[in-house]
Amino acid sequence: MALGNCFCRTFAAMIKWMAFLGVMLWGTMLYGQATTVTNPVNDTVRAKWGKIKIVDGVKMISSNDVMENISLSKEYSTLVSVINNAGLTETFKSKGPITVFAPTNEAFKKLPPGELDTLLRADHKDYLSYLLTYHAIAGRLTSKDIAHKINSNNGTAVLTTLAGSKITATIDENRNIVLTDENGGQSIISRFDIAQSNGILDIVTAVLVPKPKAI
Repeated sequence: MALGNCFCRTFAAMIKWMAFLGVMLWGTMLYGQATTVTNPVNDTVRAKWGKIKIVDGVKMISSNDVMENISLSKEYSTLVSVINNAGLTETFKSKGPITVFAPTNEAFKKLPPGELDTLLRADHKDYLSYLLTYHAIAGRLTSKDIAHKINSNNGTAVLTTLAGSKITATIDENRNIVLTDENGGQSIISRFDIAQSNGILDIVTAVLVPKPKAI
């Protein structure tokens, strides 16, 4: 009789345990369905669109080109505007690859008063194009590549831009990569190696200004 009671208790416990597992599994299925329905974009981004990097609060996606990504953020609205004004949209959307040093809106504000307005004038379109291509280099150049060039050349690397003019790269005491333009102006790469479908995007703290083209 005792054995029978023991068996009954064991059997009852098993039934309760199976019922508990059933509830848990059903709940998991429901939760999984809810997640799929309410959050499809994030799942799609991770599965199909490549890596995401948060830049100034905006998700930049590695499958986007440079123009697509900088257009997502208000912090680069000035850059987008001047690129469009110069007729270089297709250059920064091209397959490349290119490495772009992108000035923020704050960087453009550091230009002398009235300088930006002058650059946007129709009769300065050629120089504006020259200025913007001075912020781009052919190929994918990572921060490690730049640092290697610097360390392999006694602390200084000379980079040739799409404009044909040179930028000098060094590393300061805080281990920042510093870009120096042909007029001695300096800009720090504040964020680097942001993958783009057509190259790499680096964020810089000041506008780089080349010397005027020789006529």
